[in-house]
Amino acid sequence: MGCAPSIHVSQSGVVYCRDSDGSNSPHPSGFSRSYHTHIHHGAVGPISIKTEATDGDPPTLVQTLAVKKERRGTITFEAETQTSRTNMKEQTGLPSQTDDMFGPMKVKKPAIRILLVFAKEDGQSDTFWWACERLGYRCELARNSESALEAFLQKHHDLVIIDHRHSRNFDAEALCRSIRAIKSCEHAVVVAVTRKIPNEKEEPTILPLLNAGFNRRYIENTNLGACMNELLMLDHCEVRARHKLKACHALFNAIENVSEAIEICNQDHQLMYVNPAYERLTGFSCQEVLGKEKGLPKSDKNSLDLHDAINTQIKKGKCWEGTVYDHRKNGDSVQQHIHISPVLGQGGRITHYVTLRRSAGQTHTSGTVQCIEKLKTDSDLHVQQDSCRRKGSNDFNTRKSSLDIKSTHSGNSCFEGAGGRRRDSIARIHAMTIEAPITKVINIINAAQENCPINVVQALDKVLEILRTAELYSPQLTATPKDNDPVTSDLVEGLMTSGSRRRYSSDIALSKNILPQFVPSSPHSHLPDVPPDVQAILDKETQWDFDIIQLERVTNKRPLLYLGMKIFSRFGVCEVLNCSEVTLRLWLQLIERNYHQINAYHNSTHAADVLHATSYFLDKDRIAGLLDNVNKVAALLAAVSHDVDHPGRTNSFLCNAGGELAILYNDVAVLESHHAALTFQLTWRDDRCNIFKNLNRDDYRMLRQQIIDMILATEMTRHFEHLSKFANSIAKIGTSARVEEDRLSSHSGGVATPEHDTLRTLENRTLISRMLIKCADIANPARPLDLCVEWAKRIAEEYCQQTDEEKERGLPVVMPVFDRASCSIPKSQISFIDYFLTDMFDAWDAFVDTPSLITHLTRNYKYWKQQAEEAERRGESVTRLEDVE
Repeated sequence: MGCAPSIHVSQSGVVYCRDSDGSNSPHPSGFSRSYHTHIHHGAVGPISIKTEATDGDPPTLVQTLAVKKERRGTITFEAETQTSRTNMKEQTGLPSQTDDMFGPMKVKKPAIRILLVFAKEDGQSDTFWWACERLGYRCELARNSESALEAFLQKHHDLVIIDHRHSRNFDAEALCRSIRAIKSCEHAVVVAVTRKIPNEKEEPTILPLLNAGFNRRYIENTNLGACMNELLMLDHCEVRARHKLKACHALFNAIENVSEAIEICNQDHQLMYVNPAYERLTGFSCQEVLGKEKGLPKSDKNSLDLHDAINTQIKKGKCWEGTVYDHRKNGDSVQQHIHISPVLGQGGRITHYVTLRRSAGQTHTSGTVQCIEKLKTDSDLHVQQDSCRRKGSNDFNTRKSSLDIKSTHSGNSCFEGAGGRRRDSIARIHAMTIEAPITKVINIINAAQENCPINVVQALDKVLEILRTAELYSPQLTATPKDNDPVTSDLVEGLMTSGSRRRYSSDIALSKNILPQFVPSSPHSHLPDVPPDVQAILDKETQWDFDIIQLERVTNKRPLLYLGMKIFSRFGVCEVLNCSEVTLRLWLQLIERNYHQINAYHNSTHAADVLHATSYFLDKDRIAGLLDNVNKVAALLAAVSHDVDHPGRTNSFLCNAGGELAILYNDVAVLESHHAALTFQLTWRDDRCNIFKNLNRDDYRMLRQQIIDMILATEMTRHFEHLSKFANSIAKIGTSARVEEDRLSSHSGGVATPEHDTLRTLENRTLISRMLIKCADIANPARPLDLCVEWAKRIAEEYCQQTDEEKERGLPVVMPVFDRASCSIPKSQISFIDYFLTDMFDAWDAFVDTPSLITHLTRNYKYWKQQAEEAERRGESVTRLEDVE
């Protein structure tokens, strides 16, 4: 027989029920028939209430908790039961609970606390209540969201079971989200009780429950055994695992306060954790290194076989310890004593690496190693969760902790040598840089500020503010001489902006002649025998003075096909692409057909001219020695197609007109993106013209990326960014390397220099390729004078046509300098050379050695100066196209 429990209703409307012994049972034989209740309410003294239970049935909560308290329109019941666990184990046959082991750490498991949230009493809430009674769990009951949150904040329950069957009483998902918003709830398990779905209906998705923060779902079942089994499974799996993870706070507190620097990497050598001592030893902050790949110590002072020795040891799952040299953030080489410990998971596979670092002069502390060993969690932690699956209950993914080894690793260990799945080697991982060069510069300046006078510190602060801007290499156009030189200002703004001028409320539909036009290839596209006059011109294609305008005339405006086949044959394009000569011819014809011959400038002749300049640069010794065959073929193909389907209008015009291409590419690099995309669309559309069809996937992706990158580099809005990167890195290295090469070649027959190897990196070759096609694209002012004048007339005509259309359609005039009523070709050419070409060709000449280009550019500049001066003497401000000699 059980004795009567004492029930108390507090001021907040919480009812506490506590049994005096463990004889409570859902069966009538084990339940008392009378209860005494004391109610404290305001100033009213305690009131004794006696409730009776009927023989033969267990008392319901209504019978047990007959006292109710109104609170803002809701009724709150909250009960806490505690039964003697010793007696309960004897009745239920439950095994005695022992302390858990979390790796080498002994974790004491406290009594589980359960919060039931049910708006009204029914069979399901009663069954959970009596299941808690039977199992000896501490349990509380809340009737609404407010009381549930209040109870959870006070006692931080391990398990919360929320009734999700009746949305009209309270929003279960909103309550779960509110619980998850509490900082201390990360280790709580929240279960949703849902309705039973009839067999003929489809099972609903559990995504809303997952998104709300629930861990599990329990389909309603009033069977007492089912509820007990559910609670047991939650206790032994979810709750027990979270109690173990709570112990991680103590471990982290320990390693946060040790003197040794500690770093933890996953099996892919990505840093997951570093402690404050690591930041003090290396100079890198936690935010700078987390998620980055971390290699082995790198220094010229280390022995050559150091990496192999470390690699061999830790591949076996054994620790390695020794003294090495490594670099701090400021570049200093520091001697350190390191201890690398692999963490083994299931099957003996390496899942993490723990590295301890200390300065070589620091006293060794063995206790730290023991502390780190505690991070090697037992693999049974999640095996228990996986093995405890029960029919009628769906297990949700638990929230991952920072020490959840299985949930944080990905892929296979990079030290698996036999399986062939390791990336490359420790050396490759070590070679990966953690920070960008600009970050190093900023850090050096920050360090220098510490010992500087206040005025120097303030000046360096301004420098740091500039260095941290995203557009580091892009000029501010507000500095253009607008008042003194309106021609230069209009020209620069027209080429360097993306339609940012004010738009008018006129029709913004794009005219028909600038829509993409796709010309299918002809089934009988074969290159006929080259006529003698064409061949005579092609024989001079290796010279910079090559006359592309003459080739245009003799080929009936088909210079790209003839010149392309000549240059492609010389560079072995068919061999690199593994395609036939017929396929290459058909592709050239297809690309040339999709150039608009009605354009005064951007037509296939311009493409052929850029192709010639590209091949000329590729023949230079410096470029030929740095770029491989794939780089060269990519440059030639990019030159051929870099302006395909050009509408004869600028990007700014398309953006202002609201054309289809501008909308498609979000007003960013509109034409360049279109040229690159259309090149591959046309190529893959017809198998007879597909020059890429025989390449394997990796070769094709690499070639495609290079072609796209070079075409996008022709966009003028990023002109100074590309130029500054090239001039401040490649050109300087190249100049010193060329001097060194000349010195070595005169003594030892041309030995490669370290600078030469630096230039051959992928990043530097990319910068070189970008500058190559940029110089080829706008090299007209560096051509012989007659060609320079012809190209100047053509570009002026095309820009004037754009201005005419802008006026006709009421669009903003992008380049007012190219108005037929006021256009001065000499002034526009002078401005273009001054602003865009001089610095670019100076840097390119310093790197490649192109004296002929500089000679022509200087002569042409003087010519345009003379033309402008003569026009001023005659009092003419306008230069008609037909007046240009």
